[in-house]
Amino acid sequence: MPENGCLRVGQMAPDFTATGVVDQEFKEISLSQYRGKYVVLFFYPLDFTFVCPTEITAFSDRYADFSSKNTEVLAVSVDSKYSHLAWIQTPRNQGGIGDIAYPLIADLKKEICAAYNVLNDDGEADRGLFIINPKGMVMHMTVNKAPVGRNVDETLRVLQAYQYVEANPDEVCPANWTPGDKTMLEDPKGSKEYFSAIG
Repeated sequence: MPENGCLRVGQMAPDFTATGVVDQEFKEISLSQYRGKYVVLFFYPLDFTFVCPTEITAFSDRYADFSSKNTEVLAVSVDSKYSHLAWIQTPRNQGGIGDIAYPLIADLKKEICAAYNVLNDDGEADRGLFIINPKGMVMHMTVNKAPVGRNVDETLRVLQAYQYVEANPDEVCPANWTPGDKTMLEDPKGSKEYFSAIG
């Protein structure tokens, strides 16, 4: 837990161990078991709701795009492992999510949500999303209130940008960068060259 209780980018992600549902089985999941990989950790308010299943299934449908980039996806809510399992066992067209490609983690005691500063006054998680690098550092974080869902393409874009600059430490990614776009060198000359090149 960060000293002031407020997690920021550049800090180590709070570790946790909790029960998740994976392939319709209960398994102990620790954040630290994914060291050496990137992790997209996202929180959502509740099972059996409305925006939440659209996000969870969207990330699951694109899971191969994340796993091919040495990245694991983890989702957390304050629901029990039994609620997660029931939601997974309910087909999408009946209000469930069906089988998904990554763990749903139960945070019934609300400790993980509190550690990531996404627990709201209703006792649910706001829509927090964290990109954690292979060393366990938080590189990116966003938090939405419940009515607005997140964008999987934007999460992938930001992930790929951090992976690019990790592999190319002299370069930085400008606004709206996507893989294949021009980057810039992080100095006054490099900046001028970038703006000259894009006209």
